[in-house]
Amino acid sequence: MLPFKLVYHPRYDLNLGAHVFPSQKFRLLYELLLREKIAVHEDIVEPDRAADEDLLRVHTLEWITKLKTGTLTPNDVMKLEVPYSPELAEAVWLAAGGTILAGQLALRDGFASNLTGGFHHAHANHGEGFCAVHDVAIAIRRLQADGLIKKAMVVDTDVHHGNGTAHIFRNDDSVFTLSIHQEHNYPAYKPPSNVDLALEDAVEDEEYLSALLPAVEQSLDEFHPDILFYVGGADPFCEDQLGGLRLTESGLKARDKGVFRAARSGNIPVATTLAGGYARRVEDTIRIHRNTILAAQEVAGESPSRLHATHGS
Repeated sequence: MLPFKLVYHPRYDLNLGAHVFPSQKFRLLYELLLREKIAVHEDIVEPDRAADEDLLRVHTLEWITKLKTGTLTPNDVMKLEVPYSPELAEAVWLAAGGTILAGQLALRDGFASNLTGGFHHAHANHGEGFCAVHDVAIAIRRLQADGLIKKAMVVDTDVHHGNGTAHIFRNDDSVFTLSIHQEHNYPAYKPPSNVDLALEDAVEDEEYLSALLPAVEQSLDEFHPDILFYVGGADPFCEDQLGGLRLTESGLKARDKGVFRAARSGNIPVATTLAGGYARRVEDTIRIHRNTILAAQEVAGESPSRLHATHGS
């Protein structure tokens, strides 16, 4: 058994059919974790749909109504870049509920992972870049409303800048946002995060890790969040179709372990979500996401002395 819970629902599939976004990856990851006995059924909890009230903590009533009723304009669909369907709406409501639940479980257990989410391009009044609602922002607002946290940090490692995250929290001192991304990539306009690590094309493991990990450690030390939401991007991978960085599988796992160690050494709970992954072989994307779970399992099993010895290495 894992020392933490995974959050998953069979209806996480965005029902996109043949699309560059492999929406079946959520199910394939779930099946792989069970097949390889990384997780057992008792490790997995199903979320409820997020309440409309929770979505409205972040999004406008107009946008939520459009998603509920399927009345998106052609311009809305163009920005969203995925076809609308009732199944899509169901999946994103469940994803938001799943990230809320992952946050609650992380506060209880120290770590939890939602096997979807990380929809970081969604803005308050529209969707963008395959992201209809901002599940991480919704979860943060719900935890704050319940009095469970005051301050949260978002560490976003998707190859694309987290523009929705930066915009939603742009005037909020209670949420610290950090994005490491490829500078010359989507989106064209990148509103400032608290920390933006904008990388040139073709950056490899060592340069990436030497930029990210000290920045995460310094931000945690200075901001002292009550929880860290980790958006674990699979798309800095060297074989990704929508990315231009050159990280290896081992480099991506080292990234995950480094962030988790930094948080755990400060006793900061971590809730993870998935994020982009468009490898030519979907099996590569699934394996990268699996490695994020393995990284958390390994860090959870390390002794405090080991943690402090490797913190910053």
